[in-house]
Amino acid sequence: MAGKHPGFAGAEKQIEAKEGLDKNAAGAILASAARKASPAAKKVNPRLARVKPAKNQPKSQAHGIMRQMLDGEKC
Repeated sequence: MAGKHPGFAGAEKQIEAKEGLDKNAAGAILASAARKASPAAKKVNPRLARVKPAKNQPKSQAHGIMRQMLDGEKC
């Protein structure tokens, strides 16, 4: 196995640096990826199941907002 996982905040910083996005957009990408994790990944790391969409937003709306942020549109 590789080294220790950097955690949510560390992974978010990696996405920020690599993609050149702000913290909110990087967090949205990371949260989306965590929600899409396979059942096998969630079995190994049950904390993936804790990641929820933003308050008062169904998953489809959260995804749409993330898409808008990535496309450069105002939310």
